[in-house]
Amino acid sequence: MKLSYQVVDLPLKHRFTIAHQSRDVQDTLIVKLEDAGFYGLGESTTNPFYGMTIENMTERLESARVLIERNDWNHPEELWEMTREIFAQNPFAQCALDMAAWDIFTKKQGKKLYEFLGLNPKNIPLTNFTIGIDSLDKMVSKMKEVDWPIYKIKLGTANDLEIVRELRKHSQAIFRIDANCAWTAEQAIHNSAVLAQLGVEFMEQPLAKEDWEGMKEVYQHSKLPVMADESCIVESDVKKCQGFFHAINVKLVKAGGITPGLRMIEEATSLGMKTMVGCMTESSVGISAIAHIAPLLDYVDMDGAMLLAKDPARGVEITPEKVTFPDRPGIGAELVEE
Repeated sequence: MKLSYQVVDLPLKHRFTIAHQSRDVQDTLIVKLEDAGFYGLGESTTNPFYGMTIENMTERLESARVLIERNDWNHPEELWEMTREIFAQNPFAQCALDMAAWDIFTKKQGKKLYEFLGLNPKNIPLTNFTIGIDSLDKMVSKMKEVDWPIYKIKLGTANDLEIVRELRKHSQAIFRIDANCAWTAEQAIHNSAVLAQLGVEFMEQPLAKEDWEGMKEVYQHSKLPVMADESCIVESDVKKCQGFFHAINVKLVKAGGITPGLRMIEEATSLGMKTMVGCMTESSVGISAIAHIAPLLDYVDMDGAMLLAKDPARGVEITPEKVTFPDRPGIGAELVEE
């Protein structure tokens, strides 16, 4: 087994702004595993909010190189457990490795990942398309640029309700909003009533991740379902969210990959919460992986590659009508040669 990786800059079509950061280019780490004529690809983007950099991700991968290349694992779950301690503080790096492991593993089985998992691609929910924070005119322009049935609108400004009111004038699409921890409980409860009248489906992470007392109030009094994101990072967070959120958004990069992501989805479903998997502006490598597990979900946010000015990979193709998988085993993603 051979481990390699490369750093790729992902230029965005538009500056992407949320409540706590802005960016024009997203850097990402593509991990590759090669063995017996097969290869697998995985990906994780960097994120300053979580302290994840190219440097600390590659340092952790190097720390795990001997274990990885020793190749004495028969299933991605075994590799994940073998390297758990090494990646304990860096789930982003573990995600890229785990994704590559699932890709090469299912390629060796001669199956697409969704086939190996026994899932039906016809059950994939439609992804939303994200509108980042900007001037009102630019947010309207972004929405008109991509005619989509569901928009996720990033909020966390002084004029959040005005933004949604203005966007509603230009579209009858379903709206979802994501405040990225920017509101108080009082604001969230008040805003929920207005947003419900504006055709919003749910609110994602309205409060700071540690404000559990506030979230209890919001959960009890909100006019809209509330979804956890920053409050639900790893497996142990799922149970904590019960009774505080109606749904959870699993981010594979934050959870540590497909392996724990599948367990989080299963647990949340068993606890009566709805589930979503979200992206972190990945290329078609990461997005293709998400698409394969999407039949398990109530909602999905896998528009990352659609936000890019240039995608270094090709994989699943997403339209409002369907998700089309490449006729290739594994996750189906491949890097585009320059």
